[in-house]
Amino acid sequence: MTFDPRQWELDPERVAELAARGEVVVVDVREPYEHEAGRIAGALHVPLDRLAEAAGELAGERPLVFHCRVGARSALAAQAFRAAGVEAFNMTGGLVEWVERGLPLEPDGGRVAEH
Repeated sequence: MTFDPRQWELDPERVAELAARGEVVVVDVREPYEHEAGRIAGALHVPLDRLAEAAGELAGERPLVFHCRVGARSALAAQAFRAAGVEAFNMTGGLVEWVERGLPLEPDGGRVAEH
């Protein structure tokens, strides 16, 4: 995977493409009720308040792409992991942007939960 090392935001289509090829690990940092309402297939769910304890398990060979509802919480996560030397990215616009661009959620009929 080739990225500009200064780039740390990826648009939803790029995330979908990289995830489909298994090149990144998508991490959903939303609350459990948000995750239950609708989610990206295959994304790991680690609520923001549990990220620190899961950091060792998440940091691996593939880059991490964090997402939340609109991109604010996931930006914090991506910045923290990057500061720790992990190749991490934020999905621009979060799940709201993902849905606006016509990308799928699971389960069927899934939706973006109100925050």
